[in-house]
Amino acid sequence: MDFDTFQTEQSVIEAGDLLLTDKGVKDFQGPFKTLLKDYKKLFKVSRRLVRMSDRSEEGLKKANDKIQAQQLELEKAHQKLGQHAETLEEKVQARTQELVATQGKLERLVDLGIALSQERNQARFMEMILQGAKELTHADGGILFIRDEKDFLHHEIISIDTLERHQGGTTGQDINTPPIPMRSAKSGKPDYFNLAAHTAFTERTVNITNSYDNNDFDFSDLHNLNPEGDYRSTSLLAVPLKPRQGDVSGVLLLINARKPGTGRVLPFSSDMTKFVEALTAQAAVALDNKNLVEAQVNLLNSIIKLTASAIDAKSPYTGGHCERVPEIGTLLAQAACDEDDGIFGSFDMNQSEWDEFRLAAWLHDCGKVTTPEYVVDKATKLETIYNRIHEVRTRFEVLRRDCVINYQKALIEGLDDPDLLKKDLEAAIARLEEEYAFIAECNVGGEFMAEEKIKRLEQIGAQTWERYFDDRLGLSYGELTRLERIPKRRLPAKEALLTDKKDHIFRHPKGEDTSYLETFNIKLKPPRYLYNAGELYNLRIARGTLTEEERFKIMEHSIQTIIMLEQLPFPKHLSHVPEFAGGHHETMIGTGYPRKLKKEDMSVQARILAIADIFEALTAADRPYKKPKTINEALRILSFMRNDQHIDADLFDLFLTSGVYQTYAEIYLGPDQIDEVDIKQFLSKKVGAEEV
Repeated sequence: MDFDTFQTEQSVIEAGDLLLTDKGVKDFQGPFKTLLKDYKKLFKVSRRLVRMSDRSEEGLKKANDKIQAQQLELEKAHQKLGQHAETLEEKVQARTQELVATQGKLERLVDLGIALSQERNQARFMEMILQGAKELTHADGGILFIRDEKDFLHHEIISIDTLERHQGGTTGQDINTPPIPMRSAKSGKPDYFNLAAHTAFTERTVNITNSYDNNDFDFSDLHNLNPEGDYRSTSLLAVPLKPRQGDVSGVLLLINARKPGTGRVLPFSSDMTKFVEALTAQAAVALDNKNLVEAQVNLLNSIIKLTASAIDAKSPYTGGHCERVPEIGTLLAQAACDEDDGIFGSFDMNQSEWDEFRLAAWLHDCGKVTTPEYVVDKATKLETIYNRIHEVRTRFEVLRRDCVINYQKALIEGLDDPDLLKKDLEAAIARLEEEYAFIAECNVGGEFMAEEKIKRLEQIGAQTWERYFDDRLGLSYGELTRLERIPKRRLPAKEALLTDKKDHIFRHPKGEDTSYLETFNIKLKPPRYLYNAGELYNLRIARGTLTEEERFKIMEHSIQTIIMLEQLPFPKHLSHVPEFAGGHHETMIGTGYPRKLKKEDMSVQARILAIADIFEALTAADRPYKKPKTINEALRILSFMRNDQHIDADLFDLFLTSGVYQTYAEIYLGPDQIDEVDIKQFLSKKVGAEEV
């Protein structure tokens, strides 16, 4: 309600009150009074409503003003929130880029760790450490130092991109920089003034922001990396290579971290440092493991060579055989690897396979350690630990003496004419001397034992002599054991001049059970007895000086080689060593030993060692029982063995055409053994002269 309306209503009420006092209107006074009363009530209500309306309008105005103020503040807050959102988005994008970069570095770090653990080449291994650290930090250069046992740091690799200086590793460029002494030459105290030495001794990372403003170390060498130019080694990061346990093995020094895209030199950040420390920790562990593996390999190789040398030294009849066979084998194997076409065009060996082959070559005769040298060195038929011809000669001495005694008795007793007795004595002595000479000749084994010689040997051996002394005194436990089931004879006892006694029989230590050989697929069957020392049995040997038992004992070295090697826990990459080493006495047609393998059952490496083994044995000059063969003589014998399919014909042709025989001869054979060779006469028929 506005003011004018309010005034009018007030006037009406005042007029009504005056009208009620007028006497002329008494008749209307009652109803009008009631009406006026109601009007007054209505007026009060209207007036209250007016007041309320005024207050509401004022409140609305205040509320509107407040809303407008809040809206303004809200707009300001929204504007500020927008600005914060833009800043936050920029920060999120930047952080995302950092996280992506960090994830990339982590992935690269993992990849480097895996690659380092798998790399076997020492030069590439070292390069991976330095190049990986440079990638992680965007460093311009770096130097990898390796510590030796005398506390010198050797420059293993130097790589500086700006100077295009890359030395060491697989670059083929030698590093002429002298090693850094970690200690003072005079006092022997640690040189903490040298950054690399300090890092190695303290086993802590050193981060240099600006080497030209730092007086803690001597940077002269690093500042003169390019004496002819103006290269500045500003920011430096030196990190020790240290496994979890053990001494620092080296130091990685990075030079000039750069901002990607601009190349501007920056200090090495803490994040960079952590990544490089993680890399060097992995590299140090990998390097330590690698060094341990190499040390174990070197130890294994040394033990193997020591064993082979001991086998050679055990008998002058083998000499340097175990050392020279690997040389011939390696030459022939390399020739096969070098072939680009033909039968061996696809043949090749990686580093592990070469290690496997050389190991097998050195161990191919390791079973000889079980072969008694008196068997290997047996030069006469009656020889065991000593030549038993002396025992036989003593018996002839006894028979001769008996003849003289009988002659003296006959003279004393006058049994016959002295001259006749003298002639009988001389005839008997002459016969004994001739018979002994015959037996001695049989003992040497230089000629084939014909049947008539064997019969005469038995006739001579049937003569008897009289033994007066107990033959069981002073014997070893083993000798007495062999005599347990033989009745003791009453003295004096008549003995045959040459005998095959029961105690001459030596049984196998494991009895007659040889089933263990089947476990190793051994086809070579052992004889019934371990040894047979029977005198007639040995003297009846048709050729050479070895009995059947002794010949098996010689051949058994190949069995023992296989058994010994197959029981060793060779790692996977050396698992073929027993097969390579144990097959050098096999033939191409299954007539060899000990497994009677054929060509298709044998690896190329095993067939190579067979040729190497034979050629070395034929040309060896340290075998006292034979004259060494010339090249031509050895090759002729090998060609006969090739014709009989005892050796691989293709490998023998390669042995000739590659000149392996000549290369070996020039190093190991005497001048009188090296003669002119026309290999055409020894080649297989399928190889034409034009191919030679």
